[in-house]
Amino acid sequence: MTRKSLTMFTIFLLLSCFFEIQTAMAYSTLSRSDEKVIYLTFDDGPSVMTDKVLDILKQNDVKATFFLIGNQIKGYEDMVKRIYTQGNSIGLHTYTHTYNKIYSSRKGFISEMLKSQSEISSIIGVKPTIIRFPSGSSKHLTKAFLEELHGYNFKVYDWNAVMSDGVNCNTSPDKLYREATKITIKDQPIILLMHCDYMHKNTCKALPGVIKFYKDNGYEFKTINDKTTEIYFPIKNNK
Repeated sequence: MTRKSLTMFTIFLLLSCFFEIQTAMAYSTLSRSDEKVIYLTFDDGPSVMTDKVLDILKQNDVKATFFLIGNQIKGYEDMVKRIYTQGNSIGLHTYTHTYNKIYSSRKGFISEMLKSQSEISSIIGVKPTIIRFPSGSSKHLTKAFLEELHGYNFKVYDWNAVMSDGVNCNTSPDKLYREATKITIKDQPIILLMHCDYMHKNTCKALPGVIKFYKDNGYEFKTINDKTTEIYFPIKNNK
């Protein structure tokens, strides 16, 4: 294995471990329930793949939640309308998704969310208040920051199950399916993280099988809204 290949492999392993750790950590914020519920969630849209995801959801008569990037909306306004009119939920995933910008300050992060909120509101007439931190909240969310976000009526939603499509968009559909259907959560709703940027063709290929699996296992498909209990990774810092 070349040095470059070894480096890329090491990065992949680290990112994979990161998502696995994040998944394990998130369980504690959800209350236990006898209901079998799954929330399908998609980050990084809208894109041409978002349209394909919407086709699959409609064909299977299920809804999902889309955390959209504000500066990707231009040219996809009709798709944002379709997400909404098809009965899915829309959340905020910052305006630029540029880490050194969105995480440079709390003020900057909130500004990005407000800008994205305004962009979406101009299209569907509704201001989304559900948000997701790019790569999750664990390194950035504190109790004080959460209170500040709540002051803007924002509610935070991480995840407790994940496809690795966010680490490697070329992961095979079979592997993505296995990851998404590996149920390790007991007595709690599943919030499954997936992606629908232009590169996520394999996610679309895996999605019908994932939906069928959860239908066959008696799960109810729900969308996240501002009444849904927040799920965020345990907060380590009060400030």
